[in-house]
Amino acid sequence: MRYRLTFVVGVAVGYVLGTRAGREKYEQMRKTARRLAENPAVRNAFESAAHNGREMAGKAFGAVSERMGDRLPGTVSDKVRTLRGRRAAQGSPLDDDWGTSNT
Repeated sequence: MRYRLTFVVGVAVGYVLGTRAGREKYEQMRKTARRLAENPAVRNAFESAAHNGREMAGKAFGAVSERMGDRLPGTVSDKVRTLRGRRAAQGSPLDDDWGTSNT
């Protein structure tokens, strides 16, 4: 309940501030957010966080599947095997193009 109330209050405050600020302030915030997202340091931090998250998720699945054994639902196991097969075909198991840029 506490989290719902916090969320509702956050939405209400955001709405009030947004309506008071007007369109110009919205456009200014949008430009600032876009510049921040295009910043190479921010992009690198995001990419490394995403990479570490995928790596940790793989390790967690390995630990869970080791302990669960055959009790793990087949659909989950099949999906992971499919993903691992694609990674192996592409090269290294952690080599992917998610979140990378050509700049």
